Amino acid sequence: MVNPVKVNPLFAVPFAEARLPSCERLNRQLESLFLERETDEFENLTPSHIPQVETFESRFNLFLWPDACVQELRRFVLDAVARTVIETTTLTPEDMRRLKLHNHTWFHISRYAGSFIAHNHPMASWSAVYCVRAGEGVADHPQSGLLRFLDTRQGANAFADPTNLPLRRTYALKPLEIRLAEGQMVVFPSYVLHEVTPYYGPGTRITVATNCWFA
Repeated sequence: MVNPVKVNPLFAVPFAEARLPSCERLNRQLESLFLERETDEFENLTPSHIPQVETFESRFNLFLWPDACVQELRRFVLDAVARTVIETTTLTPEDMRRLKLHNHTWFHISRYAGSFIAHNHPMASWSAVYCVRAGEGVADHPQSGLLRFLDTRQGANAFADPTNLPLRRTYALKPLEIRLAEGQMVVFPSYVLHEVTPYYGPGTRITVATNCWFA
């Protein structure tokens, strides 16, 4: 008789995905608004990185804008973050109603060769990225415009052999790479290092990012 082996996914990192159905109307309104406000007046004046001319980053007050399309997106995004918390913690909906959700939210517009260096958000608990425009794919640049999450387990890939290279996604010793689709949103813990690979499409790649914390 073979003794059973129980495998547990310990030290797991929660990633949530939400999709906004029928997002075309809202995304085109957001795109038009963001392109109109891609100006010095709305640009982030205190970036934590060396700014790129290929990628515009707005100030972090996006969800304070009164524009109807922004407020519609705000409701979808913050609701998805709250639902992620409920799904991944022991908090109940009643517990959540007693907490106040704070956020910094902004948009990025990337053009040819625009990217974003690996970083995390140590002053928040949950982060999310929503895709307004995915940007065109490029056949000779399959890694163009990917949202890439780096492994949180320092040194986990120090040794490789035929038994740990093909580990299933839950345990894989490699980054998680996501090609966002329009209307797709990813929620993740803010401590996770993430980056955007250089975008080589002919048009624009537009996303909205948020950092959230509760008190």
